[in-house]
Amino acid sequence: MAMFGSNNTKDVKQQDVDKISNASTNIGKGATLQGNIDTFGNVRVDGKLIGDIKSKSKVATGNASVVEGCITAQNAEIEGEVKGSLEVTELLVLKSTAIIHGDILTSKMVVEAGAVFNGKCQMGDIEQIKKKDLSNHITPNTEVKTETSVENKVEEKNTNSSVFSDLKI
Repeated sequence: MAMFGSNNTKDVKQQDVDKISNASTNIGKGATLQGNIDTFGNVRVDGKLIGDIKSKSKVATGNASVVEGCITAQNAEIEGEVKGSLEVTELLVLKSTAIIHGDILTSKMVVEAGAVFNGKCQMGDIEQIKKKDLSNHITPNTEVKTETSVENKVEEKNTNSSVFSDLKI
């Protein structure tokens, strides 16, 4: 009997996980939500969201939607405006009405004619891209050295021009 009860508890827990992952969050047209969404299920935005979206499933936005924040999802289909970065582990689809103001990191992407995108895009294995970005970070000292070398070149140029200005031919 105890063994049966143990299996029954596992079944109930699995059912709870299935319910959570199959749940969906909808923000309707005309609605404005301020805050972050973190879910295992799907997210659909037809209104305005001021905040970040993190979904283990799919994020979809309607053609009149506005998202002012970052979107992180397994899959995403964007029809509206996004003011923030997108990180999609599988497939990102930018529909013809999509307007993106931010960087994109995705494995695969489909861009329909008419979509607008302003930002940087990196495609491929997301984990490898993140590791590469961390290893290629520029330190402040490197930037200072670059500025110094530019200043030296400018000084050399000024010196050369003054030497030639004294010459009379």
